[in-house]
Amino acid sequence: MAKIVDGYFFALKILIAACLAAMVVLVFGNVVLRYGFNSGITVSEELSRLFFVWLTFLGAIVALRQHGHLGMDSLVAALPRAGKTLCFAVSHAIMIYVTWLLLQGSWDQTLINLDVAAPATGLSMGLFYGSGVVFGVSALAILAVNLLRALAGRLSDGELIMVKDSEEQAELEGVQHATAGRTPPGKAA
Repeated sequence: MAKIVDGYFFALKILIAACLAAMVVLVFGNVVLRYGFNSGITVSEELSRLFFVWLTFLGAIVALRQHGHLGMDSLVAALPRAGKTLCFAVSHAIMIYVTWLLLQGSWDQTLINLDVAAPATGLSMGLFYGSGVVFGVSALAILAVNLLRALAGRLSDGELIMVKDSEEQAELEGVQHATAGRTPPGKAA
């Protein structure tokens, strides 16, 4: 099962890179054509917007799995394990509810716009709202698994704190974890 999940997230990363590459080609190509040849790619703006929306939602899924979202951990870090577990459970219950609302709204909008054609490309506008459906389903699965693991007591104290105050602090802790047990440079063993 872990291989399937890892494969899914690897595929998401590939899709994110493909969306970014397509956006760069479309926008840069359109600029060159407009200024250099007084022409342009008609569908460039519409496709770039579609790729950007998908890139954003897919990136949010990957960040949610890797606990890459920023937040405030000062209060939760000071709590005992029971308090951390309670905060974790409450925050995840709220996130599950909000994600369910997003999924429900995205699903409704996808169905409403399936037969609506985009003006330049003619693609279904359901593709635009489908990104919310993919995000909602994936995020619900991630959040539910995390919540069940917490309620079963299978998370460490560090895992109960899902966010860090800053990227620098998270990076520092990663470096400290990677060098744990090693003698610092310049010090004798």
